Amino acid sequence: MHARFTSLTLRRAIKRRKPPTGPLNVCLMSSDSASYPTASEERTEEIRAALDEVRARVKAAAESSSENSVEPRLVAVSKYKSAADIMACYQHGQRDFGENYAAELAEKAAVLPKDIRWHFIGGLQSNKCKPLAAIPNIYAVQTVDSTKKATALNKSLPDDRQTPLNIYIQVNTSGEDQKSGITPLKKSEPTSTDLVDLAKLIIRDCPRLRLVGLMTIGSFEASTGSDEENPDFKSLVETKEALTEILRSDSSLSGEWGVNGDLELSMGMSADFELAIRAGSGSVRVGTGIFGSRAPK
Repeated sequence: MHARFTSLTLRRAIKRRKPPTGPLNVCLMSSDSASYPTASEERTEEIRAALDEVRARVKAAAESSSENSVEPRLVAVSKYKSAADIMACYQHGQRDFGENYAAELAEKAAVLPKDIRWHFIGGLQSNKCKPLAAIPNIYAVQTVDSTKKATALNKSLPDDRQTPLNIYIQVNTSGEDQKSGITPLKKSEPTSTDLVDLAKLIIRDCPRLRLVGLMTIGSFEASTGSDEENPDFKSLVETKEALTEILRSDSSLSGEWGVNGDLELSMGMSADFELAIRAGSGSVRVGTGIFGSRAPK
């Protein structure tokens, strides 16, 4: 059985830790970090060096991009990695972590600091919405692709949760059958599609959720091909522009959505995050680049 934390425990945990004053991915080390799992000194230094390198590359890509006015969020993908590895990143200022499996996320969240911002980035099944929603510091679900799942998440969130759960709609820009996600949108298409209907439902009918943006996983060929342009990233940018125009023109939508008045894009992983940032990504998901190759589960 997965451990659950009461709202009182969460408030005490938050109270003990002062909020970060620097950039999004750089926070102060917790004073009670010794009570958490720790990696060996050699492994800790290895992870910190890799994290520093990835951060530098994120910053450089953002500075060279005309599409990004702020440095993108770096989500460290910790799938199959130990709690000790995550702590090595945490103690080096990392707060955003991504997991692919609901059970694994819940197990790690139960033994790690409560100011971690957990992002669920795996394929979302309807029966996993309730256990995900029960995790006190679940920050975002990046793979919502149906009204049923959005409704289930909204219904399952605890009444005492203080902030909305951030939602990204997953878009299948590559058209691959093995990938989840909704069909991309083009400006010439009608204003009533699965994507538009889902976005409006989240904004209008799911007050415990906040539509933040769109997410995609580029095809292997596109991610490892040309350094000039990734067609999957281009498709997500076009989808964002079309959806944004539709949402802004609908006067019946009174709920808040997006980040600073615009939909955020979550695209780019270890092999292509720099190209994604130059294309306008506001959030990148990097695992191997930080933790190294994953052992088979």
